[in-house]
Amino acid sequence: MVLSLKGVSKHYETAEGPLAVLSDVDLDLAAGNSLALTGESGSGKSTLLHLAAGLDKPDRGRIEVAGQAVSEMDDRGRAALRRGIVGLIFQQFNLIPSLDVAANLSFHARLSERSDPAWETELAERLGLFSVMRRYPEQLSGGQQQRVAVGRTLASRPSLILADEPTGNLDEANGDAVMTLMLELIAETGSALLMVTHSTRLAGRLDRQVKLTQGRIVP
Repeated sequence: MVLSLKGVSKHYETAEGPLAVLSDVDLDLAAGNSLALTGESGSGKSTLLHLAAGLDKPDRGRIEVAGQAVSEMDDRGRAALRRGIVGLIFQQFNLIPSLDVAANLSFHARLSERSDPAWETELAERLGLFSVMRRYPEQLSGGQQQRVAVGRTLASRPSLILADEPTGNLDEANGDAVMTLMLELIAETGSALLMVTHSTRLAGRLDRQVKLTQGRIVP
């Protein structure tokens, strides 16, 4: 399994007391598979993604990525995991303002020592970015910035892609093209995709769908 969650629970402290966000969640995702995580706002979807990425730690339970116990790692170990194994695509683009599109695309791949200029050029072409490679983030539209963020993640060919509404800032045609590219990468490399989405249409393109309701997975 590329991703495994066993009995994972998470709560946050609020002025009104502890707020349970996830309760005893079990989830498995194998190499080469894609999974859509659906549910209403506040159901715990983004929290689950953050835990899987090692951006936060669970209160209880075990999380493994590519056989490594993320839930037991220190900050340095989790950061290394995100550099080399896990690719993140969140709603915030988090592009580096001082780098042009070409440098942003290759940034994570260089950090993980997986830079492949030919693959990065292919990504730029397939994402419709080849003509803007020397522009900076502030010179791009929101949709272009989203495509750069997607390409930056795919450039390092991660084992696990965690995506939170990755096509939310794109029109339907561009969103479908990005989804096709991510699914093709999974087929080509054997990586896995866990995607949070509110779109039943996009969720239907993935291998499986799981719904979170009040922090629990429901059938």
